Amino acid sequence: MKNILEYLENTAPRFPDRPALCDEEGCLSFGEFLALSRTGGSELLRRGLYHEPVAVFMKKCPKTICAFFSVIYAGCYYIPVDIGMPQQRIQMILEKLNARVIIYDESSEELLHELGYGEQMLSVDELFAGSIDESLLGYVRRRALDIDPIYIVFTSGSTGMPKGVTACHRSVIDYAEAICPVIGADETSVFAMQVPLFVDACLKELLSVIRCGSEVWLMPQNLFMSPLAALDYLNRHHVNTLCWVASALTMISGFGAFEDVKPAGIRTVCFSSEVFPVKQLRLWQEACPGARFINFYGPTECTGISFYYEVDHAFDDTETVPVGHPFDNTDYILLTDDDTEAAPGEQGEICIRGTCVTLGYYADPERTSAAFTQNPLNKLLPEIIYRTGDLGFVNERGELVFVSRKDNQIKNMGHRIELGEIEACADRLDGLESSCCLWDSARHKLILFYMGSAEEKAVRSYMRGELPRHMLPNKILRLDTIPLLANAKIDRIALKKKYEESIKNGRNS
Repeated sequence: MKNILEYLENTAPRFPDRPALCDEEGCLSFGEFLALSRTGGSELLRRGLYHEPVAVFMKKCPKTICAFFSVIYAGCYYIPVDIGMPQQRIQMILEKLNARVIIYDESSEELLHELGYGEQMLSVDELFAGSIDESLLGYVRRRALDIDPIYIVFTSGSTGMPKGVTACHRSVIDYAEAICPVIGADETSVFAMQVPLFVDACLKELLSVIRCGSEVWLMPQNLFMSPLAALDYLNRHHVNTLCWVASALTMISGFGAFEDVKPAGIRTVCFSSEVFPVKQLRLWQEACPGARFINFYGPTECTGISFYYEVDHAFDDTETVPVGHPFDNTDYILLTDDDTEAAPGEQGEICIRGTCVTLGYYADPERTSAAFTQNPLNKLLPEIIYRTGDLGFVNERGELVFVSRKDNQIKNMGHRIELGEIEACADRLDGLESSCCLWDSARHKLILFYMGSAEEKAVRSYMRGELPRHMLPNKILRLDTIPLLANAKIDRIALKKKYEESIKNGRNS
């Protein structure tokens, strides 16, 4: 196999009338999914597009996914954009792409006109209004290679300029072949997609749909403002498989929702993106007896997920759930600061190699060469590795354990500190549901944000008994909710702003 479209073409004839892509407005069957995608691909080819970026600026709905696949059918690569992104970020992405066509719907039409992109706009209705051109589609497929790009996902850059991670068919195919069996996805799997479509995390569900015949419900983001409503959504749609970021799972369990509603029929829970506190994991295990729990780890630059660990024993609150072992055709090395391999049990930067490593950052050779580098342990042949910026070590069971981001490792009072270790300590306290620790480098202060019923004084007293002095937060702030990004990861920039506001207001813990 060299093209991910083969998955859809193999699956759709098996289940032509079965629901594939669903939201509250309705479902598209596999047959409709395939037909719309081929129709849209034909329309793009008739307009002369080939081997170029096509932006898809639409709301989260089934037809948006069909638009993605239309772009792939045209031999192009799609870039998902969403009205939920900050306007400045949208503008930077569109300027970077300089795409000849932007597929839009009613949610983005007005903004695109305001930004001056009227000439590039193609409505989703026009995209799907024509007919399928077998000749054009066949010509593109005959010329296709598995190293051709398939999508660009923009991630945040430290300079403020988003980085466009570009993945190819081979990376995504190997990803599908690895992750779908781990999830246990098949034609009976029903997913609830928690993340927006502009992040690569949505691939876990989409690949399960096209490869295995699974069904996915596109979950509205606002449901996470009400844990009970989110659980009701899962039960109404008979969802049995979750692939959510850890903070989204914590939003459900941390607010005591399981006391009123239990998710019925859940058989697999996959978590990723952030460390899932053992206390919250245990609540989910109690609410979903018999379910499998799988920890996923991997960066967008390596096609989303590269490692997995299936929880196979009870963890103590002081332990960290490992990220486990790499997928097939993926490997890693732990490098020290001097680019030598870390000794057994020693921390090192997690560097990934294999077909999962993407093509780099779109139109950004400087930042690509800084992160996608030659393997320093291979002096004989070219071999690109991706430097994740994450620290990890191998435990006594041979499992990789994530420690923290390199940039979350700070030095205070002469001691090197992992901010994640402070968060893990706080999360063990009864009455504290979730936390985030920041470092104010200008003032040399540690700041701990948390949500839960515990009083700030109780949190400080507890941590004094658990941590050495150099790791104690200088400031502790309780919030009703910890702000999240659109993908449900913790919004650290928003927390920094709250911290600055607390200083202005003279608030101290």
